[in-house]
Amino acid sequence: MTGHLQIKRNKYYVVLDRYIDGKRKQQWLSTGLTAKGNKRKAEQMLREKLSEAEKEAAIPCADMLVSDCVRYWLTKAQHRVDEVTYRGYEQTAKTQILPYFDANGLTLRDCTVKALQAYFDEKHKRGRLDGKGGLSAKTMRHLRTILSLSFDEAIKEGQLSANPCKLTELPRRERFEAHFYSTEQLHRLFAVMENDAMLPLVKITALYGLRRSEVLGLKWDSIDFVNGLVLIHHTVCKLGVKIEKDKTKTESSRRSFPLTDEAREIFLAAKTAEEENRRLFRKSYKTNDYIFKWSDGTPFAPDYVTHHFAKVLKQNGLPHIRFHELRHSCASLLLNNGFTLKDVQEWMGHSDIQTTANIYGHIDAARKQGMADKLASCLKGI
Repeated sequence: MTGHLQIKRNKYYVVLDRYIDGKRKQQWLSTGLTAKGNKRKAEQMLREKLSEAEKEAAIPCADMLVSDCVRYWLTKAQHRVDEVTYRGYEQTAKTQILPYFDANGLTLRDCTVKALQAYFDEKHKRGRLDGKGGLSAKTMRHLRTILSLSFDEAIKEGQLSANPCKLTELPRRERFEAHFYSTEQLHRLFAVMENDAMLPLVKITALYGLRRSEVLGLKWDSIDFVNGLVLIHHTVCKLGVKIEKDKTKTESSRRSFPLTDEAREIFLAAKTAEEENRRLFRKSYKTNDYIFKWSDGTPFAPDYVTHHFAKVLKQNGLPHIRFHELRHSCASLLLNNGFTLKDVQEWMGHSDIQTTANIYGHIDAARKQGMADKLASCLKGI
C-alpha cells in the first residue's frame, strides 16, 4: 500500500495505490481541504488514511508482481527506519527497480535466481540514468539490499520459501580512493573564495572535517562560546525533499570539537551579520537558528553547496574534488601531522575504525614509512 497527495480543482486528495491480484488500483479520497495553506493537514490525513488502509491490506501473494512486492515492503520500511534511510530506499526503488520490473511483469512465482541475475547484469552494464554506462558496485549492492529485504518480507508472510537474491552475484567492490587537498591547495581555495558567501562554511568544513549534512546542520545552540566547544548534534540533508534532524548519522557522529580562535571569529562574524540582516530585512527575514544562510535568512541548500563548490573549482583552475573531500583533506592533514588512525576515527566520527582504515590506511602507511626512514637514519652506523 502506497499513497500520495494530489491537487485537483484547488483541493487536496489522498490517492491510495492498492494492489489486488498483482494489479495496481488507485482510490481517490477527498480531504475537503483547499490547496492553499493546508499542506500539513493534508499530509497528516494522508498518514492516517495509509495507516487505516495498511491494516486492511492484503499480504503479498505468489502472483504479485515483484515491483508491487517492493512497493509493499516500502510501506513497511517507512515505519522501521529513519526518514533519511527510507528516502534513500524510496528514491532508488523509483528510479532503478520499479520501472524495470513494472515493464517486464515478473511475478514472485517466476522470480528465479536467473531472472534476478539478468536484472543485475543489465544494471551493471547500462543502468545509469544519463545513459553513460553501468551502475557502481556500491549502487548495485543497494539495489540488492532493497530487493532482498522485499523478498524477506514475502517469506515472513509465507508467500516465498527462499530468497532468490541470496544466490545472485554482484561485481566486486571498487577500491575506494580518497582525494584531498594539501595545505597549500586549501589556502589557494580560501583565497579564491575570499568574496564568496560560502567561504565561512568551507573553512569550518575543512577545519573540523564535517560531513555536508553536519556543517549545514550547525545551529547557534551548536556553538558554546563560554566553554569553547563546537557540538555536532544536528544534520540537514537532501533526498528528494529536504530533511532536518536533531540527530547525527550514527551515535559516534555525535561529537564535540574545541572552538579554535579562527572558528570563533567565523561564528561571531556570522552572528553579527545575521543581526544586521534581521534589521535590514525586518518582517521578510526568514527566521531560523541555522548559522550558514543567505542574507534574507534562507539556509544554504545541500544541492547548492555541492554544485557551487564544483563551479568555484572549475572557474579558478583548481583540481576537482567533491565537497565531501574537504573532510578527507582534514583527515589527511591530521595523519600527516603525526596523529593516529584512532585519533582520526574519533575526529571524523566513524563508528568503526575499519572504516577509517579503509579510507585513509594508505596515508597512514606512508606516514609510518616516513617514521621508519627517519629512525633508520638516526640509527645508521650504530
